[in-house]
Amino acid sequence: MTSKETILTAEGLAKLEAELEELRTVKRLENEERLHEAIAHGDLSENSEYVSAKDEQARIEGRILELEQMVNTAKVIDNSKKRKTKVELGATVDIEDLDPDFEEDRLQTYTVVGTTEADPFAGRISNESPIGSAIMGKKVGTIVTVRTPLGDHQYKITKIK
Repeated sequence: MTSKETILTAEGLAKLEAELEELRTVKRLENEERLHEAIAHGDLSENSEYVSAKDEQARIEGRILELEQMVNTAKVIDNSKKRKTKVELGATVDIEDLDPDFEEDRLQTYTVVGTTEADPFAGRISNESPIGSAIMGKKVGTIVTVRTPLGDHQYKITKIK
């Protein structure tokens, strides 16, 4: 079974590795202590502390497996030394909303990242998102059309950093 690459920035990979280390060394041990305390209380069939600790153990172990998979398949993007002539992964892009009815915040800035790091509220959009996929590979001055549930929406790429 081949795994899909996990596209990350160096910062994103470091965050995943830190979370993985925290789960392995701290959270897992804390939960083991909770399990031992719950077991010490006796009858496990009616022990809500035990059930809760087992559920938490499953969540922790599942997240560890998920993070290990992402770290093992990580492809780190680094185009910091490249001259930015077109939108690619890792690029920060200024786009202008061309909707004449849209008056506030016409200019928006996004960094294009892989799906793992996407956080639109922090200005990080996935290369697979509607806007991200529309601007990938495009140059400054290009107008792109993005399909939304409310209809097509146009943006102009004004700057690539």
